[in-house]
Amino acid sequence: MEEYILQQAAAYARDCREEQRALLCTLARLPAPTGAEEARAVFCRDWLHAQGMPQARIDEAGNVVCLLGDPDARDLAVFAAHTDVVFDDRTPLPLREEGGRLWAPGIGDDTANLVNLLLAGRYLARHRPALPWGVLLVADTGEEGLGNLRGTRAVFDAYGDRIRAFYSFDLYLPTCCCTAVGSYRYRVTCTTRGGHSYHDFGAPSAIHLLCGLVTDLCALQPPAGTTYNVGRIEGGTTVNAIAQQAEMLYEFRATDQPSLEAMDALFHRTLDRWRDKGGTLTAERLGVRPGNGPVDAGALARFTAHSAALIRACTGREADTAPASTDSNIPLSRGIVANTIGTVTGGGLHTRQEWIDPESLPTGLQLALALMLDPPAL
Repeated sequence: MEEYILQQAAAYARDCREEQRALLCTLARLPAPTGAEEARAVFCRDWLHAQGMPQARIDEAGNVVCLLGDPDARDLAVFAAHTDVVFDDRTPLPLREEGGRLWAPGIGDDTANLVNLLLAGRYLARHRPALPWGVLLVADTGEEGLGNLRGTRAVFDAYGDRIRAFYSFDLYLPTCCCTAVGSYRYRVTCTTRGGHSYHDFGAPSAIHLLCGLVTDLCALQPPAGTTYNVGRIEGGTTVNAIAQQAEMLYEFRATDQPSLEAMDALFHRTLDRWRDKGGTLTAERLGVRPGNGPVDAGALARFTAHSAALIRACTGREADTAPASTDSNIPLSRGIVANTIGTVTGGGLHTRQEWIDPESLPTGLQLALALMLDPPAL
């Protein structure tokens, strides 16, 4: 780590302080539900154009992509932050300042990190430092919920054989995630003939059958480290009708792909046992987030140690390397070193009361820029 890089990054962050806050307040109000991130994408593309990056474009997945450096560079490092938030608002999001904090849905996840991505990228575009790889800036779509990491998948489909390293700016300081939490998600639907609760008593009920299925699913012995959850169940019509239809949302998670696949087999075997009990059962796979793939453990450890050292230098804190489900799942599943790094202090993740500490913004920008200017040896 070069001390002058940290000093350069800190000076730039100080100079950007007012602009950084104003940019955050503008972006934080723009609605960006998963699958409808167009307003933020257009804003980010136009902002990059105005800052001297006419090559910025919106791809078919809705990502804003901007390649800095040699456009023909064989090796690329991706620096990304996602544009979507978990809320379905289609009108401007509420933003307020109170108690020394900025409050808005999605302001930390991931709007503030997106601001730091944009401003750090501008420094590279203006100063054109000599780097061992081209830098691909990505404001990506579909990171949240059932977006299934759509934007990052598209980036790797387009550039995968050139990408050597991946950084996602997401979550809070001092996050430095290097382990992917993968997940499989299903909608299970049960239909029956139904009937009257008294006259047809004993006829199969879609709700009763789903409850039996849930009981059996909860009795499974999953692979070590695997979690599961029935997050929603609904159906039926009224208190005196045997339910003709019911459905549930079910997911399971693990950090490694073999465990996910083993749990998937257990799920389908359990489902099959309930297919002959008077109802029709269907399972629709809503999404897959892959777990860790064939990443070189030594290379990933060195890559993460480099990020952790910069986090320590910028914040004085030790990196939090807890597993998480983020855009980094895609490169990690494909054997490419990746870290998800928070660049803001905040709380209230995935609630309408999410907040960030605006005093942490310059530190986060210093960290984001230092990661770009001080590449690790791979």
